[in-house]
Amino acid sequence: MVPDVSTGSNTRGLIVYLFGPGRRDEHTDAHIVAAWDMAGAPDPGRDPAATYSQLAKRLDHHVDLRTRELGGKKPPQHVWHCPVRTAPGDRYLTDAEWAEVARRIVHVAGIAPEGDEKACRWIAVRHADDHIHIMATTVRADGRRPRTHHDGRRTQAECRKIEAEFGLRRLKSGDLTAPRTPTGAERAKAECQGQTVTARQWLREQAYAVAAAVRNEADYFTVLQSLGIKVKTRIGPETGDVIGYSLAAPGDTNAAGEPVWYGGSKLAPDLSINRLHERLPDQEMADHPRHVADPTDPWRHTTTAIHTARTVLDSGDDAAAQGHLAAFGDALYNIASATTGPHRAELQAAAMAFNRARRSATRADHQAATALRKAAKELAYASNEPGGIAIALLFATVHLARAAAKWHEQRGHEQQAAAAEEALRHLQAGYQQAATPVLADLARRAPRAATARRFEQDVRAALPDHADRILAAPAWTALTTTLAQAETAGHNPRRLLAEVGTQRELDSAEHPAEVLNWRIAAQPNRRAQAARTRSTVSGTSSMSATPHPPATRPEERSRHR
Repeated sequence: MVPDVSTGSNTRGLIVYLFGPGRRDEHTDAHIVAAWDMAGAPDPGRDPAATYSQLAKRLDHHVDLRTRELGGKKPPQHVWHCPVRTAPGDRYLTDAEWAEVARRIVHVAGIAPEGDEKACRWIAVRHADDHIHIMATTVRADGRRPRTHHDGRRTQAECRKIEAEFGLRRLKSGDLTAPRTPTGAERAKAECQGQTVTARQWLREQAYAVAAAVRNEADYFTVLQSLGIKVKTRIGPETGDVIGYSLAAPGDTNAAGEPVWYGGSKLAPDLSINRLHERLPDQEMADHPRHVADPTDPWRHTTTAIHTARTVLDSGDDAAAQGHLAAFGDALYNIASATTGPHRAELQAAAMAFNRARRSATRADHQAATALRKAAKELAYASNEPGGIAIALLFATVHLARAAAKWHEQRGHEQQAAAAEEALRHLQAGYQQAATPVLADLARRAPRAATARRFEQDVRAALPDHADRILAAPAWTALTTTLAQAETAGHNPRRLLAEVGTQRELDSAEHPAEVLNWRIAAQPNRRAQAARTRSTVSGTSSMSATPHPPATRPEERSRHR
């Protein structure tokens, strides 16, 4: 059961909507199921003599008295509105049951506490099987305003109790960090335009993806504009800094042909300008080089940072853990952007699903997650997807998403835990699509039997407690190829197995051979690193005789993927 509290200032306008046909003729048999006074509330839905104006006048009675006391000035936002909807698949509720729901909601919200004879006037209108609309005018009989602070949180909690008592589907409790859901008008507009998502939802996803990739605030607004999104900023008069911003989707206009603007915080809490100030990189990151000597470095660095994040979730530092989850949300967008192949769709879906898991009421320490955010931003400029190392990164994201779901669950973050679980399912599907052919190819290129037996001895010596499971695993043959490649790259197989085997325990690993395979695949090529080091030293010694290269062109500095 979902309540959605909002406020406004047009009593009659809301009544017209509630008793009218709806935007798509979806309202049927609109009628009052509960009210402050059933005998004194005209019901335009059931009484032919009742009018919208009569009902509005009765509801506005205390508002009008207060307006005269204020010298003709109406109290601001004096209309309280709360649709309450059952979940899909829930049983049919009778009018009497909906009336009980409405009375309980206005009680906990502070609109009409039970037994309060001076409470606000309110009605509950039903015009569909699965929901009612509760509206009230927020001036009491004594002229005071009701105490509705945290009314959204209280109505949510009461709906959880009603679900249990009425035998309805139990929804996940929220913590007021969820983004705003699209309104009925926004959904209807999207349907009329043939769009699968509303302008609000589309803007939210674009803003998240851009914030994940850019290196500073100026680039954030520049890239959004390059996507055709209109940007409007508010500048502080003293500092000259951006203190607020709004976005409008291309072609999204109101009846007057003007852009429909959405403030950053109205898209999602962590897209407000203050939260972006915290998340977007400092100057050190802005100056971080965009081109690296080894094209596999961005993938390897991100994999290492995600392994570190997994450790932070177990550290007991909730602020640091929350910061890493926010950075992981950014990383998922950049991983999906840098990925090619059919599994990219699953990674994009995972990034979208994880948005609800990237924030909670726990304040994030974004500085603690600087390494993960820096590494992930390198992927925004990566030029290729280097096979096995990219799959090693996917494998790491699967484990971090699972850990994120557990972390949220342990802290009672029900919606975030569910979102992390959904992201996990997409990541698992993407990993399977990407890994299956690669593992098969590795197995096909396995070294000769003598080499495989030598690696078997290395496994038994380095990981004696897990050797039998590793050697019996389907991925063992693929692992022998990966060990051979690591040996060619300058690693000692036995020493490497012992090193990667202690990064995290293998007892709980469902596929230990795959765990080792991808950890080893993510190791750097030592011989290539040594060659680059020698080349750098040689180049440095000859710099005095070599002219400086030209500065990077402006168009290259502003290029984004």
